Amino acid sequence: MAILEIKHVSKFFGGLAANSDVSFEMSEGMIMGLIGPNGAGKTTLFNCITGYYPPSKGEVIFDGRRMNGLQPDAVCKLGMARTWQKVRPLAKMTVVDNVMVGALCRTNSLKKARELAMEQVRVVRLDHRADFLAGGLPIGERKKLEVARVLATQPKLLLLDEVMGGLNPAESEEIIRLILDIRKLGITQMVIEHDMKAIMRISDRIVVLNSGEKLAEGEPQEIVSNPDVIAAYLGSE
Repeated sequence: MAILEIKHVSKFFGGLAANSDVSFEMSEGMIMGLIGPNGAGKTTLFNCITGYYPPSKGEVIFDGRRMNGLQPDAVCKLGMARTWQKVRPLAKMTVVDNVMVGALCRTNSLKKARELAMEQVRVVRLDHRADFLAGGLPIGERKKLEVARVLATQPKLLLLDEVMGGLNPAESEEIIRLILDIRKLGITQMVIEHDMKAIMRISDRIVVLNSGEKLAEGEPQEIVSNPDVIAAYLGSE
């Protein structure tokens, strides 16, 4: 069954359409890649899905419930959480305390929140850094911390916005392994990413946006051989 349904979603800023009539569905447990050139409307769509922007038109249906008009905290409590392109940890707090912030979405008990946080710190393989100040982490570990913090909200659907951005190949490989591990936990994921090799490896299906509109949707091999995608995103000679 579809855990997420995007139905004819448009988002206008004045006269500019950042998203225009975008529709697709996600099945429970899948990884959906969301790709497109800079300015294609990928992050705007994430914002519409998770309550940071209200869609100008259309509907977002999550787990059978219409999400239009809900604030991000309500969306999170219903089981949908996201990361951000620019990671901003609470620099003067430890790694585990940062993750506890996410866990407090689910419990008022600091003891329970710490237990939930440590579980996610282990999932992202940062347990050796649990008591390390977050501000001192290198970028690759900051990205992992961001994932741990949203995992601590216990999402059914996780939206990852360029979680590999700015990483070297070894760090990106760790994130790819982490995304695949998260799928084993039964968590559905949508991933914005520019690295086509990475998106091909992790995605069950891919949606391509261009100038705010859905250009294509299909399995990874269909997408990389689609002439419209090659022209708009991959580049053509």
